[in-house]
Amino acid sequence: MNTIRLIIQREYLTRVKKKSFIIMSVLGPVLIAAMIILPAILSQWSEGTMNRVAVLDETGLFLGKFKNQKNIEFYPVHQDLDSEKEVALYKKGDLLLYIPLTQLSLPTKAQLFSTKQPGLNVMVYIKSVMKNVIENEKLKAEGIDPEVIKSSKAEIDLVTIRVDESGGEKKSYTEVEVGLSIFAGIMIYFFIFMFGAQVLKGVMEEKQNRIVEVIISSVKPFQLMMGKIVGIALVGLTQFMLWIVLTGFLLVVFQTGTGSDMSQGLSILTEQNQMMNTGSSGTASMDNNKLAMVAEIIDSIDLKTMAFSFIFYFLGGYLLYASLFAAIGGAVDQDADTQQFMLPVSIPLIFSVMMSGVIVNQPDSNLSFWLSMIPFTSPVTMMMRIPFGVPYWEIALSATILILGFIGTTWMAGRIYRTGILMYGQKVNYAVMWKWLRG
Repeated sequence: MNTIRLIIQREYLTRVKKKSFIIMSVLGPVLIAAMIILPAILSQWSEGTMNRVAVLDETGLFLGKFKNQKNIEFYPVHQDLDSEKEVALYKKGDLLLYIPLTQLSLPTKAQLFSTKQPGLNVMVYIKSVMKNVIENEKLKAEGIDPEVIKSSKAEIDLVTIRVDESGGEKKSYTEVEVGLSIFAGIMIYFFIFMFGAQVLKGVMEEKQNRIVEVIISSVKPFQLMMGKIVGIALVGLTQFMLWIVLTGFLLVVFQTGTGSDMSQGLSILTEQNQMMNTGSSGTASMDNNKLAMVAEIIDSIDLKTMAFSFIFYFLGGYLLYASLFAAIGGAVDQDADTQQFMLPVSIPLIFSVMMSGVIVNQPDSNLSFWLSMIPFTSPVTMMMRIPFGVPYWEIALSATILILGFIGTTWMAGRIYRTGILMYGQKVNYAVMWKWLRG
C-alpha cells in the first residue's frame, strides 16, 4: 500500500508542476467567466445603439402602427424608393422599411434595406406589427371585430409540481433541469476522456522510453497501474476544484467592480421570446420578483445530490475507463495502434451522449433507466437524469454496479497490463489480449 501511495504522490506532483496544468488551471476559469461576463458587457454596449428606421408605406395600412421602442426609432418617409434609399441609407445611415402597394391582396411582403445586418429585435418587432395589422384587416373583411378575438385569447401559466414519495410538493423548472442535465452529462464525458487519455499517454511514454523496465524492478505492475490511475484522478479533481473557485472569484470581482447585472443576457433573451410569441412591443422588463424566482429555481434543484453525484460519477467513470486505457497503453507500442482498441472502449460513452435527447425528454423511460445502470454508460446517463429527480435507491443501485464494474475492469486491465507492459515489437490484436487475460 505504501508503494502505491508513493506512485500516486509522484504522479500527482509531477503533473501539477507542469506548465500545461498551471496554464489550463488559469485559462479554464477565464474562458468560463468570459462566457458569462461577455453577454452582460455586450448588452450594455448595445443599449446605447439606436436603430433608426425610415418607413416607406405605399399601402397606408401601417401609418402610425410602428411605435418607437427601446433602441428602435421609426419615422415615415413619402418619396420614391430610390430617393429614400439614397437619403436613409447613405446620408443618414438608417434602415429603410419598404412596404409595396398590392392591388389584389393585403400586403404580406416587405423589404428592409440596410447597409449593415439589422438586429434580431428590429426584425422581430416589424414582423409582429405587420402580422397583427394584416390579421385585423382580414377579420374586419369577414365582419369580425378584432377586439373580440383579442379578448378571447388567454395566457396559460403551467407550473410543474413534483411530488416526492413522502407526499412533499416542490416546484420544478423543466427548462432549467434540461440545461443542467445536458451540462452535467457533457462535463462528465469531457473529464473522463481528458484525464483517461492522460493515463494512456503516460503509460505509453514510460513503455516507449523503457523507463517502465526500471520501475517494474521495484514495484508490481498492478501497483504501478493503480498508482497512475489514482494519481491522475487526484490531478483532475484538483483542477476541477480550482476551476470552480477561480471562476466564482472572477465573477464576484467583475460584478463588484463594475456593478454589472449578470442576468442581462437572460433579460434580453426573455424579451425576444416574448416578442416572437405574443407580438408585444418588446418593452416588457424582467419580473420584479426575479430574485425570488431565482431562489425558487435554486431551491427546486437538489444541489447536494448533484454535487456528490458529480464527484462520484466522475471518479467512478474515470476509474473504470482509465483502467481500460491503461491496459491499452501497456499493450501497444505506437500511438497509431491505439485507435483499433480505443474506439470499441469509447463507444458506450459516446452512445450515452448521443442518447441525451431521449434521456432529457424521457428521463424515467426503461431505456434511460438501464443506461443509468450499465457501468459503461451510467456516469453520463445518471448525471443527466438526476436534475429531473431520481429515487435514491436508483442512484444507490447505479453507484454499486459502477463500483463493481470498476473492480471488474481493473482486474481485467491488470492482467493485460502486467504482461503487455514488458512486451515490445509484437503485433497486438484482440486474440493476443484475450490470451493475456486468460493466462
